Amino acid sequence: MTDNPNVLLVTVDDDPNQYERGREAIERLEDGEPLQEPATVRFPNESRLAEVFNERTYALLRTIRDEGPESIRETARLVGRDKKNVHEELTTLEALGVVRFEENGRSKRPVFPYDDLVVTPLADDAGDETRVTS
Repeated sequence: MTDNPNVLLVTVDDDPNQYERGREAIERLEDGEPLQEPATVRFPNESRLAEVFNERTYALLRTIRDEGPESIRETARLVGRDKKNVHEELTTLEALGVVRFEENGRSKRPVFPYDDLVVTPLADDAGDETRVTS
C-alpha cells in the first residue's frame, strides 16, 4: 500500500451542508490544494446502505480485488451467480463510483480502484464501524 492509500468511505450522512462542503473542496482543488479527504459514498439512512452493501456486494468486491476477473461473465461465474444479476449490481456500484469498468474487447472488466473500503453504517457513532481491507 502507498503512503496515501486510496480509500473509499461509505457512510450514512444526511448532512444538509454537503453541498457547501463540496463547493469548498472544489475551490481548494482550483487553488491547487490537495484534498486529504477520502472518496465518499453517502447514503441517507442505514436501510439504503444495507440494500446496496450486503454480503453479495462484499463477495463481488473481494472477487474483483482478489481474482481480477476479465469480464462481468467471469465475475458471475466466480461468485456462482447469474450474469444478469451480477451485471445489474455492478452497474449500480459503478453509478455510485465504487467500481469502474474497463473495456476489454467486447467485454467490460470490473475494477475496484481503491486500496481500502471503510463502511460506517452509523456515521454519528464511530464505535460501530465495519472495515474491509485489501
